[in-house]
Amino acid sequence: MRRQILLPTLLEHSFFCLPESVGWYENARAHTVDRQEGALNNFSIHLIVSGKGYVETDNETFTLQAGDAFLYFPLQRQRYYSSEDDPWEVRWVHFYGDKLKEYLMENGLYRSHLWTIRQWKPLEQALHQLLIEAEENTFFQLTKLSTLTYAVIAEFVNQAVPLTASTNIGTHDRILQLLPLIQEQACKPFELDYWAEQAGISTYYFCKLFRKVTQMTPMTFVTLCRLQLSKQWLLEKRELTVKQIANDAGYPSVSYFNKRFLEQEGMTPTDYRLLYWKQ
Repeated sequence: MRRQILLPTLLEHSFFCLPESVGWYENARAHTVDRQEGALNNFSIHLIVSGKGYVETDNETFTLQAGDAFLYFPLQRQRYYSSEDDPWEVRWVHFYGDKLKEYLMENGLYRSHLWTIRQWKPLEQALHQLLIEAEENTFFQLTKLSTLTYAVIAEFVNQAVPLTASTNIGTHDRILQLLPLIQEQACKPFELDYWAEQAGISTYYFCKLFRKVTQMTPMTFVTLCRLQLSKQWLLEKRELTVKQIANDAGYPSVSYFNKRFLEQEGMTPTDYRLLYWKQ
C-alpha cells in the first residue's frame, strides 16, 4: 500500500513551514531511495511504524525498526531502503521553510540523521492528520497545512533522541511508565529518593533523565499535576474553601498555594473560581 501526495513548492509565503509531500508506505518491500548530495532542497522526516529497514550514512549501514526515525536537511546525500524479509511501514513528510534550519539546529537536530522517538504514537498520528488534510484539500488551506506540519516537527523535536543513545531507552521508558503514578500521587509529599528507587537509578540521574524526557524537573511536573487538580476542584467542589482545596492538593500553607497558583495561572484561586462561576 502506497499513499502519497505531492504539493507545489511556494516560493513566496509567510508560513514557518509547509509540506512539499507527505506519504504512508505499508509493506513497502521495494521502497528504496538513493539521492546524491544536492539533489533535494527540502527537509524530510521518516518514521518507521513497523517492520525494519536500513539507512546508510558515513559508510555505515544502520538498521531501523518501529519507533526509529531519520531526518534529512536540504541537499544532503540520502540512501535508505526497506528490508525485503521484514518490509517496513513508514510514514514521512518532506517540508520547507526559511527559518527551519536555524530552529532545528537550536534544538540539536543537526547531530545525527538517525533518531529514536521516545513516544512515537503521537508523531504517527500527527503525520496521519497531515496526510488526510493534504489528500482532502491539497494546498487550498495553507494555514491548516502549516499548522499540521509544525505539529509533526514539534513532536519530533520533543521526542527524538539520537539512535546511538538507544541503549538508554529502557530507562527512558521507566520514567514514562512512572509519570501516571507520580501524577496519581502528586498531592502527597514528593519523595525524590522513592521515585528514583522505583526507576532503578540514582536521584541525580533521575532528575537529569526526568528533565530530558519531560522537558521539566520532577517538582515542576508535580506542581502542574497539583494545580490541574486544584483547578478542577475549585469549579466542581463548591462546598470546599480555598484553604481546604490547598490542603487536599498538597499545600498545607494556603498562602504558598495562592502564590504558586498566581504564578502559573495569572490569577488567584479565588479569582479563578469566581471567573468561571459567573459563566
